[in-house]
Amino acid sequence: MSKKLKNIGVVSFFTVVSRVLGLVRDQVGAAIFGGSVFNDAFLTAFSLPNLFRRLLGEGSLTAAFVPTLQEELHENGQAGAFSLLNKVASWLLVVTSAVVALAMLVFSRSRLLEGHEAKWYLAADLTVIMFPYLSFVCLAAAFNATLNVFERFTEPVLSPIWLNLCMIVSLAGAGLHFSDTPLGEVHWLCAGVLLGGFFQMIVPAVVLMRIGWKPRFALALSPRVRQIAALMAPGLFGTAIYQINIFVSRMLAFSLAVSTATLLFYANRLMELPIGVFAIAVSTVVYPLIARHAAEGKFAAMADDFRKGLRLILMINVPAAAGLALLGEPIVRLIYQHGAFTAQNTADMVPLLTLFVVGLPFFSVVNLTVRAFYAVKDTATPVKIAFVDFTINLALSLLLMRWLGAIGLVLASTIAIIVQTLLLQRALARKLPGMTFAPLWPSVGKVLAATLAMSVVVEAGWRGLEATGAGRRVDLVAVAGLIPLGAVVYVAALWALRIEGREELNALWKTFRAKLR
Repeated sequence: MSKKLKNIGVVSFFTVVSRVLGLVRDQVGAAIFGGSVFNDAFLTAFSLPNLFRRLLGEGSLTAAFVPTLQEELHENGQAGAFSLLNKVASWLLVVTSAVVALAMLVFSRSRLLEGHEAKWYLAADLTVIMFPYLSFVCLAAAFNATLNVFERFTEPVLSPIWLNLCMIVSLAGAGLHFSDTPLGEVHWLCAGVLLGGFFQMIVPAVVLMRIGWKPRFALALSPRVRQIAALMAPGLFGTAIYQINIFVSRMLAFSLAVSTATLLFYANRLMELPIGVFAIAVSTVVYPLIARHAAEGKFAAMADDFRKGLRLILMINVPAAAGLALLGEPIVRLIYQHGAFTAQNTADMVPLLTLFVVGLPFFSVVNLTVRAFYAVKDTATPVKIAFVDFTINLALSLLLMRWLGAIGLVLASTIAIIVQTLLLQRALARKLPGMTFAPLWPSVGKVLAATLAMSVVVEAGWRGLEATGAGRRVDLVAVAGLIPLGAVVYVAALWALRIEGREELNALWKTFRAKLR
């Protein structure tokens, strides 16, 4: 477990770097475009290649590829694993190239559909420019999954860093210096997306070549490739439901007032920060492990590591959700309220963030629970539950947005993810009785009690600071002072309550301190 925690720590550290750069990227975009139609259109257009990226790359493919590659590595060694990678990468290149060509052709003809607002044509034009990103990032997903199977976690987690850096440089650097119009600046931002995608693909490829991989174009339909395709089929449908769910929500937001799509995106990005920093880090490290346990038939060990992963996720994301809700206003002002992003934008965004974070722990649990199904090669069950989630979200979105606007969209997605979490946990316990959530309830109770103690301190501190006046300095003191204070109170409360798993964390801390000496 100590080694797993070290890997989680490495992944978490670089994910923090990536998320910080992502926030800088968002800050730059907010300062330059604010809640304008250009920001709305860019974020909406970028969501479409990302939808297909999740479908063909990081979603069902990775879920099907990792356990199959584990088996290939176990049976035929490194040579067999690299041969399988060549076949999968070759098919990915062919399929994504065809999708990119078709999408660019369709969206380039958008003006044949007359009578729509100009913002829809702008979004279509930007989609044409950015769609080649899909091929780069799907190949990157296959390369990164292979590195994870080889227990190389650092290089894959660097992937989004390249994208964020390229987007920051292209917009804050080239865009501002070589363009005089918002349209020109958004075109530079699109160029940054393409360059970032190229680096996301080439860096893990080079690392794989250094450890022995020789790229070959191979379209042979070996038994393993057929197995991956068979596993992908239901998983692809399930991922499609989830991603279409997100895409439809963004389209609905884009159809509302100007700035709605931007504010929803930024609120969701803040909500995803704890998920990306820790929940995804835990899932990245735990998934290959539970997949190996499943392949070896060690289901007791699989259940033990699965629950340890869930406990770690909840220990971080429950207090993170509370902290974001309590300090949402100063956080949004500090990060986004610059340049074209106004105080009114902040006022509109804070309620969205507060509602989003209610679902944060549930999003985190779903991420690892779905991977538990994939580890035992059950991709059908998550699909059925994802369809229920999609139906609930779409129905509630269409109903609630009429009266509540953007808040209705967030409320719908939050209710849907809570239902999805409960259904997934029940289905997992029925499939693998040893994987029941019940043993975690004592830990959950302690996490909630410690979070309550933290919330009381943070809320009192924020109210006291607010009473001294408003301004960026007060916000900075609140964020820089109350977050560390809240963390100290939370950890102290957890340790006082004797949270399960503390011995492993203590051992990791002692090892870390010893290395510093």
